[in-house]
Amino acid sequence: MRIGTRGSRLAIAQTTTVAEAIAAATGCDVTLVTITTHGDVSRESLSQLGGTGVFVSALREALLAGECDLAVHSLKDLPTGPCEGIVLGAIPERADARDALCARDGLSLAELPAGADVGTGSPRRAAQLLAARPDLAVHDLRGNVDTRLGRVGHDLDAVVLAAAGLDRSGLADAITERFPLTTVPTAPGQGALAIEARAADRGVAHLDAALAALDDAEARACATAERILLGTLEAGCAAPIGATAAVRAGRLSLSATVYRLDGSAELTARASEDWTPADTGAAERLGRAAAADLLARGAAELAPLGSAR
Repeated sequence: MRIGTRGSRLAIAQTTTVAEAIAAATGCDVTLVTITTHGDVSRESLSQLGGTGVFVSALREALLAGECDLAVHSLKDLPTGPCEGIVLGAIPERADARDALCARDGLSLAELPAGADVGTGSPRRAAQLLAARPDLAVHDLRGNVDTRLGRVGHDLDAVVLAAAGLDRSGLADAITERFPLTTVPTAPGQGALAIEARAADRGVAHLDAALAALDDAEARACATAERILLGTLEAGCAAPIGATAAVRAGRLSLSATVYRLDGSAELTARASEDWTPADTGAAERLGRAAAADLLARGAAELAPLGSAR
């Protein structure tokens, strides 16, 4: 079984975990197929690149061309709309969805000096940083995890990255603070992986077995609620929107916040309802309800919505 992946350290690490799980569940031999995406080679900012899909399209093309049998993505990079010929076959158990500060000298966000230089490639993270610390100088950041971390203590005092990526890359020691999701909601789908397959291959026994072994009902429900919210708001992955869904005591809950880009204003919506693994509609209902609430209260006046790709 051939699994398509980007070539970054993080992508290889997380795809290797998927490959090992598939091999254990099915007994199949598994090999990784490395695909270079435009997002990997361009030095432009995420917003200039076009946001959602920039790390995805080359993998999808390879999947449809038969160069691999499955493709592994970071779910937060995946466009919310359907892709002809491709299905979202599995969402494995989610890793830590939080954002992490990696600062010089072990500093927390509150301990950074006035006017500290902080790097991030995410407009959402920039807005959240400025909302918490308007004095900070926030700089656009590109490059792989090692490149970003390498700037800490040189031209930057800190960077903000996904905790899951650092954990999966063996770089958790660089983290000086993990932000709570209650106050710093992250990108829809952050911390989760997406395993895509060709629609024409559904029913192929070994592929179906691999996907069934990987799929986690709670992770899928939470990710679906967050992604339906994003899609209903017609916002791409670069939009200043944070969302957190969770399953607790048989209830699925969703909290979502839209930020003004400079961090000076925000709107939050919350929704919840009873949930069981067999309930495939609850997540979609929550996502749409929270998005409708945000739009009714003026979210489109805060953030650049209507730009999903």
